Amino acid sequence: MAPTRRPRPMRLALLAGLALVAAPLRADDLRDALTSAYATNPTIQAARANQRALDETVPLARANGLPSLSGQATLIEFVKRNPVAFTAPMRTLAGQVNLGVPVYSGGAVRNAVEAAETRVGAGQQDLRGTEAGLFSQVVAVYMDVIRDAAIVGLNRHTVEVLEVNLKATTDRYEIGDLTRTDVAQSQSRLALARGDLRNAEVGLVSSRERYIQIVGKAPADLAPPPPLPGMPATPDEAVDFALEHNPDLLAARERSKAAKIDVRVAEAAKLPTVSVNTQGAYQNTLGTLGTIPGGLTPLQQFTTAQASVSLSVPLFQGGRPAAQTRQAQAREGAALESEIAAERAVISGVRSAFAQWRAANEIIAMNQTAVDAAALSLEGVKAENSVGNRTILNILDAEQELLRAQVQLVAARRNAYVAGFNLLSAMGKADADDLGLDGGALYDPQTNYERVRHRIFDWDKDPEPVAHSTRTADTPAQDATSPVKSQP
Repeated sequence: MAPTRRPRPMRLALLAGLALVAAPLRADDLRDALTSAYATNPTIQAARANQRALDETVPLARANGLPSLSGQATLIEFVKRNPVAFTAPMRTLAGQVNLGVPVYSGGAVRNAVEAAETRVGAGQQDLRGTEAGLFSQVVAVYMDVIRDAAIVGLNRHTVEVLEVNLKATTDRYEIGDLTRTDVAQSQSRLALARGDLRNAEVGLVSSRERYIQIVGKAPADLAPPPPLPGMPATPDEAVDFALEHNPDLLAARERSKAAKIDVRVAEAAKLPTVSVNTQGAYQNTLGTLGTIPGGLTPLQQFTTAQASVSLSVPLFQGGRPAAQTRQAQAREGAALESEIAAERAVISGVRSAFAQWRAANEIIAMNQTAVDAAALSLEGVKAENSVGNRTILNILDAEQELLRAQVQLVAARRNAYVAGFNLLSAMGKADADDLGLDGGALYDPQTNYERVRHRIFDWDKDPEPVAHSTRTADTPAQDATSPVKSQP
């Protein structure tokens, strides 16, 4: 049977909300990044090429059961003839055509084709997994850029506030309202804040360069991502869906089936084989054949033909078929264990992703509370400082506490979104069919498989391969001076 991508009972328009986000068009959005990576990322392009190579295993297996036709032509020039061979020719032109038709091979060919088709199906699931993995990377790096840009913005704001604070502290010191210690404390906090800003800028540069590596182009002013729809209510719901749709698990199941078929292929070596063979020959001495004593002239050219049916019955092969069968059975056992291992990994991954997503959303609420409280505390400390109840150090501490809470909130929002997308990916809800990408038709591996599965012409050839992914050598080196957002 021909492999196909698994039917999806629940088509999830995962990023359908992006259509609203992107109209009217503004900046880059998440769907732009996913579409660009889908079309130009070398990892996914290489995976597609490897899948096309795997498709060819089916016609290779089928070729062993098809007729074979061969021809041979020979021109012989007798430089020195036997002196007593009066009828020996000076030269001979001979041609021969052989046709072999395998009739029965003990099921080896049929089972080999079925195993190859099953592995093609497994490869298609692997390609789904590659797509989902790439999209998870895109989402992560997209959110990294937004997070790091927001952190840079927060640190720049803090530096600006501390610069104003230092000037005010210096002015009050000059009129004797504050001490030199207050000025030194302000200078120290400003220097530390500038160092934190520089570290944040380096982090933003790294995230932008990683974005270029994954997506294939430099990030512009990235728009906030849309909400993730279709999130499961419980970990059991997520696991149940994943057990039916996770591509890694589906691929492992297909490989188990193929390994079982391989056992039948190995057992076929113990069975008889039948083939039909025909042969036609032509010979021409090109008029150089001598006369037979008595004046008779022999034929200068003639043709022959023969047909045969061959039955080959293996009687003893030194234990090779039995060893091959046991070997195939052992590999089937390994495949079955690998299937269970994949199932365990899926269950563990889905439950962990669900826990991370749920916890990250709870942490967002906690960090939001911390930000609100820190902002209120800062206002109170400033007000109390104005009447002499708080010191400059108290203000600096409150500002530092607010910055820490804001950074943690930004990071929590990033972590929650990435964890949610990773959960969808682990469930099998985040491959190309689910995302509603722009930019043309999606790549369907079944199309190439249908194209090559029955091709039997020996001189058939595809065009010379060319790289479809884009190079990034011409992208400018990134910096942290582009516009930044305060929140993801």
